[in-house]
Amino acid sequence: MANVLYDPAKTALLKADLDLDNDVRVILVDLADYTFSAAHDFLDDVPGAARVAVSGALVNKTFVNGVFDADDVTINSVTGDQSEALILYQHTGVDATSRLIAFWDTGVSGLPFTPNGSNVVITWSAGAAKIFAL
Repeated sequence: MANVLYDPAKTALLKADLDLDNDVRVILVDLADYTFSAAHDFLDDVPGAARVAVSGALVNKTFVNGVFDADDVTINSVTGDQSEALILYQHTGVDATSRLIAFWDTGVSGLPFTPNGSNVVITWSAGAAKIFAL
């Protein structure tokens, strides 16, 4: 598939309708229950069955020269279906307004994996693009 920003998120960034300073989280995704579409815009496009686990808010976010980064994320005591992808989204507490930002299903260390109740650490790239670059 792809590692991409969702098209509506790109538009929202250009129109200043997406503020990455707000509550941004990561979802571990089961692709048996979710089919990626670049046109998906909000969390209600991701079925509940596809959401294996959700992180807390990203912390220590930085925005330098068009590059978005934050501290690595730990999701505690993960159980459930196999996870093959990650989704970055802006959490509002309401699925219909929680904007999808980015999708990764390739080049992510440790994916796919089957949760066994242990913690999952998501380590962002140390490369030039970090979490993502515009």
